[in-house]
Amino acid sequence: MAGGFRFLEHLSDVFIEAWGDSLEEAYVQAAKAFYETVSSMRGVEPREERVVEARGGDLQELLYDMVEKLIILFDSEGFLAGVIEAEGIERRGGEYALRLRLRGEPYDPARHRHGTHVKGVTYHMMMVDAESPVKRLRVLLDI
Repeated sequence: MAGGFRFLEHLSDVFIEAWGDSLEEAYVQAAKAFYETVSSMRGVEPREERVVEARGGDLQELLYDMVEKLIILFDSEGFLAGVIEAEGIERRGGEYALRLRLRGEPYDPARHRHGTHVKGVTYHMMMVDAESPVKRLRVLLDI
């Protein structure tokens, strides 16, 4: 099964479910869903590269830290990713670490779709299923 994501119903926020054959793929799909929320990955040219390093004491904290860093990158630089690759999830010194390589460009309102501003990420309704053959996660974005 290939990875993917979908938006689940929620009254006031953006609720994402992402999946993949590996945890790395599920986290990449969650990152893609974030970028599809704030704008769109379509038409984003891979002109620049950014690296996001997330850490967490457990897989939920890792997901929270990853999304929070994507929000900060978008808010501070307007950076949109068109290509997202995970270099792997490792367990180091009692915590998980994930390194994402993002290729994209700054948001240009003349070329990129205006999406929904994401204020933050929350632990409410968060879920990471690392045990099933298809890895699934859910995360709620505060808008």
